[in-house]
Amino acid sequence: MRGAVPVAGMHIAPKGAAAVPDSRGLNFFHADPWGAALAGLYLPADLYAHLEPHFTALGALVGGALDEEAHAADHHQPVLLHRDRRGEEDERIDYHPAYRAMEKRAFGDYGFAAMSHRGGVLGWAEPLPPAAKYALTYYFCHSEFGLMCPVNMTDSLSRTLRKFGSPELVARYLPALTSTDMDALSQGAMFMTEQGAGSDIANTAVVAEPAEAGTWKLSGDKWFCSNADAEVALVLARRGDAPGLRGVSLFLLPRHLPDGTKNAYRIIRLKDKLGTRSMASGEVKLEGATAWLIGEPEAGFKQMADMVNSSRLSNGVRAAGMMRRACAEALFIASRRQAFGKRLVEMPLMRRQLVKLIMPAEQARSMMFQTAEAMRRSDAGDGNARKLLRILTPLIKFRACRDARRVTGDAMEVRGGCGYIEEFPDARLLRDSHLGSIWEGTSNIVALDVLRAAEREDALAPLLAHASALLGNDAPQFQAVLARVQGLMEQALGNPALARTAATALYNITSAAMLRWEGARLSCPARSALAELVLRHRLLPKDPLAAGADAALEDAVLARAAA
Repeated sequence: MRGAVPVAGMHIAPKGAAAVPDSRGLNFFHADPWGAALAGLYLPADLYAHLEPHFTALGALVGGALDEEAHAADHHQPVLLHRDRRGEEDERIDYHPAYRAMEKRAFGDYGFAAMSHRGGVLGWAEPLPPAAKYALTYYFCHSEFGLMCPVNMTDSLSRTLRKFGSPELVARYLPALTSTDMDALSQGAMFMTEQGAGSDIANTAVVAEPAEAGTWKLSGDKWFCSNADAEVALVLARRGDAPGLRGVSLFLLPRHLPDGTKNAYRIIRLKDKLGTRSMASGEVKLEGATAWLIGEPEAGFKQMADMVNSSRLSNGVRAAGMMRRACAEALFIASRRQAFGKRLVEMPLMRRQLVKLIMPAEQARSMMFQTAEAMRRSDAGDGNARKLLRILTPLIKFRACRDARRVTGDAMEVRGGCGYIEEFPDARLLRDSHLGSIWEGTSNIVALDVLRAAEREDALAPLLAHASALLGNDAPQFQAVLARVQGLMEQALGNPALARTAATALYNITSAAMLRWEGARLSCPARSALAELVLRHRLLPKDPLAAGADAALEDAVLARAAA
């Protein structure tokens, strides 16, 4: 982790600006009050200097072409076609050109799915560290959430394949999965969910039967398959009539076999979804499809969990990015729109509302960077970091994804009636934000996974020690709350009904410690004030009838956020 990088604040338009402020044309990286500073803190100085032009270019795309493409793709959903015009079987999904343009940006120009696995992406000789990947993803998600599911699944599939796949399968499929050449690229997917096996994987009914040359034949229905036409998917299936979770194995399923023929499965229909409408999710019927076993036969779910956990972290990052976009829009409007002779940002209730949006958004960003750093050290063989990563991942998935639903909704209110119409990004952000709490495990499942990580994998003690070290010796009130959170977690281990309450408390004290540490490292009073606000509003007892006393802290936050 490195020192601070200075950042310019958001420009405030003079009085007399447009009655309906429109952020089109804004560079969202430059408009981010902590963007450059945090990237400079968590990335090596030479890497940040190399990536800064890419952050700047991406910030401009968010305020321009990428946002327009996301809007168009959201309103022109993919269409499943079963036959060509001659009536011959030709199953394919037709995507709007705007979606194809975004694919080129994400997979090709930025290489999101490749940058963790090989050098050369964005002109950097080595694979990029997780903090770089997630920081860039964070800004892309300011505009587009749906496409980042295929991007993440391709990235996560590559990670799981490298860890558990045979050398032959790695050699055959990894180069195309990590290509930035759109003509050579193979996208990835994960086919896990069945009607009777959502969170309870032991109920998996899709059957795998051994076949010739070490292959297996898969038969049955998968109910929710995002990126349904991906060239490669990881699939959970039951080996014959082997019972229970140990009977479920992990398989690699290509859409086309090595000889070029189409594999034996069909996309039955596409889902009509509330959000992420740009991306094709469908129902798949496996009809003796050829697949290859990945890893140990009885460890299928454990191996798939590696991909699921990577996807959970990506969900948290995407939630953080959407919250930041919602905050940026709200700050943009409040700093420019006038009512009753004042800018909205000058009004006490609006100032309080803005801080309530900023606080959870910045909690999520701090968790994102700290979890990325834990992943980097874990991948390098640090056992303590592996435990940190294991518990931080469900924490950010659980809490940040839930917070995004509220932040995007409350930010829409700042824009008023215009926020409710589809021409502005607010409605899309609100719709997309609800998926994060469902994908890769609902809130109950993920909160219980926090307890599982704490107990079965002994991850609680390392996280508490990490938070304590971030706080240091000059934060007695924070340290006292940390001790109380430890007690609550220990109670929850014996009483799962407390899982959500305990996980929320653990997320809040951990993110407060991170914010406080960042504030000290960056000499940033606003970040330190956010840590104090998390303590007061999320962790300490509060009298609902008492008058608030947070004006000085709120002023410190807005002095940076709206300066």
